[in-house]
Amino acid sequence: MSAFTIDAQSIGAILEENLRKFSLILGIDEVGRVLEAGDGIARVDGLPGVMAEEMILFPNGAFGMAMNLERTHVGTIILGDYSSIRPGDIVRRTGKVLQVPVGEALLGRVINALGQPLDGRGPIQAASHRLVETDAPGITERQPVEHPLYTGMKSIDAMTAIGRGQRELIIGDRQTGKTTLAVDAILNQVPGDVCCIYVAIGQKMSTVANVVGLLESRGRLQNCIVVVAAAGDSAPMQYIAPFAGCAMAEYFRDRGEHALIVYDDLSKHAVAYREISLVLRRPAGREAFPGDIFYLHSRLLERAAKLSRECGGGSLTALPIVETQQGDYSAYIPTNLISITDGQIYLENDLFYQGFRPAINVGLSVSRVGGKAQTKAMKKVALKLRLEFAQYRELAAFARLTADLDKATQAQLNRGARIAEILKQNQHEPLSPHHEVCALWAVLRGYLDDVPLEDVARFELEWRHYLDASHPAIGESVNRSGELDATTESLLETAMTTYRKIFVAMGIQHAG
Repeated sequence: MSAFTIDAQSIGAILEENLRKFSLILGIDEVGRVLEAGDGIARVDGLPGVMAEEMILFPNGAFGMAMNLERTHVGTIILGDYSSIRPGDIVRRTGKVLQVPVGEALLGRVINALGQPLDGRGPIQAASHRLVETDAPGITERQPVEHPLYTGMKSIDAMTAIGRGQRELIIGDRQTGKTTLAVDAILNQVPGDVCCIYVAIGQKMSTVANVVGLLESRGRLQNCIVVVAAAGDSAPMQYIAPFAGCAMAEYFRDRGEHALIVYDDLSKHAVAYREISLVLRRPAGREAFPGDIFYLHSRLLERAAKLSRECGGGSLTALPIVETQQGDYSAYIPTNLISITDGQIYLENDLFYQGFRPAINVGLSVSRVGGKAQTKAMKKVALKLRLEFAQYRELAAFARLTADLDKATQAQLNRGARIAEILKQNQHEPLSPHHEVCALWAVLRGYLDDVPLEDVARFELEWRHYLDASHPAIGESVNRSGELDATTESLLETAMTTYRKIFVAMGIQHAG
């Protein structure tokens, strides 16, 4: 058995070296105690140094966010499971304000308001995190909205144009096509050009699943982030969702890229905030909404902007959706949002049931950017389109009262009926800009005046196919230059003359 020699001097030297390196850092955890919990909120005693909107950790691992800083307690909203939180539970400050993961790793994913995956495709390796609540860009950091963001809807791109950096409200009763219109705008965006964020607030999970399935089937999900705070989620999660989605969109904007965000819808967001405020015992105002409900939505929507070149030149375009009750767009939340946004697209029940889809009421819809965000080609056809369509709607109402109409009035009604027909568009079939321009050019130049109404849709469809197959240079020219010059119009007239002969030869009977 071998003997071991212990060198006391060496051991002492090692101990002295370790003692010199040893340091004890003492810290103080500021803790509090839950007074009461339920309905997604908790009142906490203690935490004298807590900050507004600071994250607070509960024993079950859920996070809360400080909302009310009162003398005797702190009112917090619980972002997670609150069913197991009991009075007497110890809570701790985190010293951090709520952040969410951001970056390209989120593209193609379905997540909740905290950035946690819901699609079963594993964890998200985010590039960084970003504060949920940030200040909107100032005046000097912005530039005017001048570049179009095409939705692929003829009636929108021509008459209520949307520009990159704009906030355009989509308003209407339930089941009038609000979500469909917003999703079509997402489908029309080219991957690598505009990144899209769809925020579902208070929606049924079946509705969200349909949207996700559509985006995936069309190959657009990889260009989109879907943030879900469903109807079954708590009011705090529904409250946080649009701010979280906006933070994710700002990541792309601040990198000099372009993003489009859809809030579907802010009516349910306002209801969730009202629920939180009432449970936290904040004073109620009109329709029981808290007094800062206007500020809630304005600080969210003001974050949509077109940044100046010095700030990278990126843009964030917002399409908030609000639901009305029986067409009452003068209600509290709709009027708030109308005053905040840069225009609204009003969808009407009667038009929807008459088969005019998208059911856009041209008289009530407006874009405060308008022609500034249109190419010269679109502006050229849009000016005449809005005038003729408005005159048609007025004459059509008058014509119901009398049968004695002169030929000029009958011709105007005839043209207007075909304009209305060509503005109809199937859902989830957005068009490219040159297709929109060429279709509207044809109807405004009178080439459809003798085509029966029931054949207008077919005429337009086959006209687009004919142009793509036989005259692709026309579409390329319109898309590239954004103009409809005399040379291009001459080529269009030649193509239309040939196409009409083909159309007649196919056996279509024209009206006399």
